[in-house]
Amino acid sequence: MRSIQLITSALLLTCMGYAGATEATSPLVFRISTENSANHVQTRVVQRFADTLARRSQGRLIVDFQHSAQLFRDQDVVRALHEGKVDMAVPGTWQLDRYAPYVSVLMLPMFFGLDATEHHRVRDGQVGQLVSTHLEQSLGVVVPGRWIDLGHANFYSARKVVASYQNMASLRLRIAGGAAIAAQVSAVGAEPVVVAWPDVPATLQRGRLDGLITTHETIASAKLWERGIDNASEIKAYFAQYIPIVSGSYWSQLPKDLRALVRESWESGVTEARLEAAKAQNDARHTLEANGVKFMQISPHEMQMWRNRVLTSQNEIAHNLGVPDTLVRQAQSALRPSP
Repeated sequence: MRSIQLITSALLLTCMGYAGATEATSPLVFRISTENSANHVQTRVVQRFADTLARRSQGRLIVDFQHSAQLFRDQDVVRALHEGKVDMAVPGTWQLDRYAPYVSVLMLPMFFGLDATEHHRVRDGQVGQLVSTHLEQSLGVVVPGRWIDLGHANFYSARKVVASYQNMASLRLRIAGGAAIAAQVSAVGAEPVVVAWPDVPATLQRGRLDGLITTHETIASAKLWERGIDNASEIKAYFAQYIPIVSGSYWSQLPKDLRALVRESWESGVTEARLEAAKAQNDARHTLEANGVKFMQISPHEMQMWRNRVLTSQNEIAHNLGVPDTLVRQAQSALRPSP
């Protein structure tokens, strides 16, 4: 009898060990949601990350990437992360400032008209780290690495020519979001309207917008010249980037080595992603011109006047949005060239 009990116990332990091993090696599903269409540069970058992560995990992660707002629009994706309906998103900075006011510093008027290198110097440094940390603490998420670029946001319109900020008065302009961006648009007398990207073509075609503040690549990816866009002004209103965020609750379920793998897989593609975004914007400009979009050349004097105009509202914008004075000063200091 004792022999039978020992054999039975051994079999049970073996079965339990097998079940535990099966559970331990069961792959985790990693769901990623983005809003842009399949041919958009951001979609291509995130797809490469998804493929890299799936390959490097060697079957431990099933990476399910859905673009084109098939899961959620970016304006809704933070809530979806909290509700466990998605595990990772890569929303634009303009989608995040309503949750974490530190993000708004990136879109203050001090950055109007500046080159990408100046933006990167601030965002890859201490200011960017403070923004990422604030996001993590405010939203209960993890930012696994540097942010990827979309590029400069400019002005595009249907039959409206803009050569100075005075030409913006009374125009109804679509923005992707962001209270600081809305404040800049209002500062030059235009009306900012938030419209989710999937709804933009139809809204344009119905004549409910005079124009948009967005990027060459975004306009080209949707072929908006077919919806009436025929003029553009390169004002560099702000520099658009996407911030990767992973659900904190999902992150806590990952073993340490998989957490490291997510970080490494993301970071390994950032430099290439930024170069690809810059090329995509340049190529998109040529595409727009080839399809009849005319680019207005704004003089340096008018650009400085425009910058001065929006700068007059910076302190008020920062205060209203809850951006700490210390953070504003840090960003201003980071923008000054080294002596």
